[in-house]
Amino acid sequence: MIYILLCKDKPGHMQTRLDNRPAHVDYLNGLDAKGALRFAGPFLDTEGKPTGSMVAVEVEDENAARAIADGDPYAKAGLFESVDIRPWNWIFKKPDAA
Repeated sequence: MIYILLCKDKPGHMQTRLDNRPAHVDYLNGLDAKGALRFAGPFLDTEGKPTGSMVAVEVEDENAARAIADGDPYAKAGLFESVDIRPWNWIFKKPDAA
């Protein structure tokens, strides 16, 4: 099942994001190497600055998705104000269906 991790940054924590970005990217690359990462990227404000993240992972259950969310270096650094985890069904434009 695919789970979407909707992560909202705490206001005023841009430096936390910048400081931890290399570790966050390494973490996502590791998830990709294991076949768990489906897609990911930041939410942007009107000025094009990141305000949060959306990460889609394919794992067995919500507990596994929560463990991934908790293991993210951004989460460990206290960047996120909130993390919402939702199951998601990819219907349109799914790459493996092409």
